[in-house]
Amino acid sequence: MNVKELRQLFPILDQQVNGKPLVYLDSAATSQKPLSVIEAIDNYYRQYNSNVHRGVHTLGTKATDAYEGAREKVRRFIGAASIEEIIFTRGTTTAINLVAASYGRANVREGDEIVITYMEHHSNIIPWQQVARQTGATLKYIPLQPDGTIRLADVEQTVTSNTKIVAVMHVSNVLGTINPVKEIAQIAHKNGAVVVVDGAQSTPHMKVNVQDIDCDFYAFSGHKMCGPTGIGVLYGKKRLLEQMEPVEFGGEMIDFVGLYESTWKELPWKFEGGTPIIAGAIGLGAAIDFLEQIGLDYIAEHEHRLAQYALEQLSTIDGLTIYGPKERAGLVTFNIDGVHPHDVATVLDAEGIAVRAGHHCAQPLMKWLNVTATARASFYLYNTEEEIDALVSALKKTKEYFSYVF
Repeated sequence: MNVKELRQLFPILDQQVNGKPLVYLDSAATSQKPLSVIEAIDNYYRQYNSNVHRGVHTLGTKATDAYEGAREKVRRFIGAASIEEIIFTRGTTTAINLVAASYGRANVREGDEIVITYMEHHSNIIPWQQVARQTGATLKYIPLQPDGTIRLADVEQTVTSNTKIVAVMHVSNVLGTINPVKEIAQIAHKNGAVVVVDGAQSTPHMKVNVQDIDCDFYAFSGHKMCGPTGIGVLYGKKRLLEQMEPVEFGGEMIDFVGLYESTWKELPWKFEGGTPIIAGAIGLGAAIDFLEQIGLDYIAEHEHRLAQYALEQLSTIDGLTIYGPKERAGLVTFNIDGVHPHDVATVLDAEGIAVRAGHHCAQPLMKWLNVTATARASFYLYNTEEEIDALVSALKKTKEYFSYVF
C-alpha cells in the first residue's frame, strides 16, 4: 500500500484549512485516526456498550472479551511475557505517575538517587521531582552532547550504586534523538537500579520489544499511535508489579472488602480501579491491528526517509536553526532568526500547515538549548515529501513576510 492509498484511510486528511489542503505535521502531539479505529469505537457504543468483568449477560461478555482482547494485542505488540504485565491507564503521564507514586515512594529513601536526562518531557520529570522531595533522594541528570545525544560513558558516570531509578525517554519529542535504552538498562541493572522508559514517541514509530530492552517499566499512549485519546499502557515486570501497592482504590480492583480492611485483585486488575476505559482500549486494539497490517518496519523506514529529506530541504533556508542530531526519529524542531515560533506556526496555519510551537513540555531542554520555544514539524506514516516541500515553501514565505514587516 502506497502513501496515497494510506491517506485515504484517514478521513480527516481530506479537507482544506484556510482554503488550502490540510498538511498535518503535528503527529508527535497526537496522530490522526484511521477509519478502522473510528469504526471500532463506534461499533462498541452502537452494538455492545456494557461494563466489563461484572456482568454475565451477552453484552457484558462481549465487551469484556473485546477489552481483554485488546490487552492481549498490546502484550504481543510490545513483546511482554504476560497480560498480567499490561496495565491500562489514561496515557503515558498516568503510567509514569503510577510508577512514581507506587514503586518510587516505597523503594526510594534519603540518600538514594533518581537519574533522568535534560531532554525528558515534563511527565518524566515532575513525578520524580516529587518522589525526590518526599523521600529526600537526589535527582541527577545525565549530560547531553552538543547535538542532543547521550554518551554511554556519561550514563556510566552518572548512575552509581546509590541510584534506585533511571527514567529516560526512548525518543525525544523535541530533538528526535533515539536513546540507547537497552544499553542504559544494562548500566542501571549493573548498579541495582530499575529502568522506566517513556515510550510515547517510540511505540507508534518502530518495533518495540520490552523483554529485549529489559526495561522494568515502559509507558506509552494510544493517541500518538492512531488510537483514541484517554487510553495508555503501563508495562511492568510481573515481579515488580506484584510488590507494588495500588494508587487508586474502589470498584474493580478489589478482591475482598471488609469493614476495616480490604484485599486486592490479582494483576493486572489491581491497578485498574473503577470502570475502565473500555472504548479506548478497544480503539487501541484496533489501532494495533492497523499498525501491524501496515508494518512497523515500513513505518520506521518511511519516517526516516521523510526526516532526512526534511533536514536537507530545511537546511537550504538561511537563518533557520535545526536542533538535534542528524540521525533521528521522524520530526524536525527549528527556529527562524528573529521570528517567534508562535508567529511561525500562525503563518503556516494560514497556509493550511499544522505544526507545533512552544516549549513542547520540555522547559529544561529549552533552557539547555538556550531558547524559550521552538517550532516542530513531526511526521507519520501518512505524510509525504510533497508536504515537506509545502512546509519549506511556506517557511520561506514566512521569513520574507517578517523581513518585510520589520
